[in-house]
Amino acid sequence: LQEAYQRVTGKPNPSQFKGPRLPVESVTWDEAKTYCAAAGGMRLPTEAEWEYAARAGTRSASYGDLKSIAWYSANSNKQTHEVGLKSANAWNLRDMLGNVWEWTADWFDALYYSKSPARDPENTTPNATYPSLNRRVVRGASWNNVAEHVRVSFRGRVFPSAGLDELGFRCVGEFR
Repeated sequence: LQEAYQRVTGKPNPSQFKGPRLPVESVTWDEAKTYCAAAGGMRLPTEAEWEYAARAGTRSASYGDLKSIAWYSANSNKQTHEVGLKSANAWNLRDMLGNVWEWTADWFDALYYSKSPARDPENTTPNATYPSLNRRVVRGASWNNVAEHVRVSFRGRVFPSAGLDELGFRCVGEFR
């Protein structure tokens, strides 16, 4: 939430769409990572963690009727919306699809899953051969995406220095 971001960072709201209960967007990967650490020692989820949480034990493309679970191009009026207004998945997580893309901790590699470990894969290695092509994985789609892209398995990739009005984040923490 934008109100939490401003309280934790003490910085002006970076978001294009303003509102205390709107998602934070227009932040870089480093800004999202820094916020998560400052907000109680949390972090950005790995891509695998994000997908596991979004699926909530299902194997389907989405966790319900798209109009009832996500803000996307057909119903968003070309803007973000307050967090939590759409239906939750089976684990009571909201806004896993639509509203804003979410940064993940992983570097993007189109072929990563063909060579990754089957359990808890995490791509922590940027492309050393072509560093100018290094991008981070984003998941979940946004208010600006067509329905075909608003599904759990759809992967996006963005340069870490980008701060886009359709890109936000979600922090995760460890339970002990």
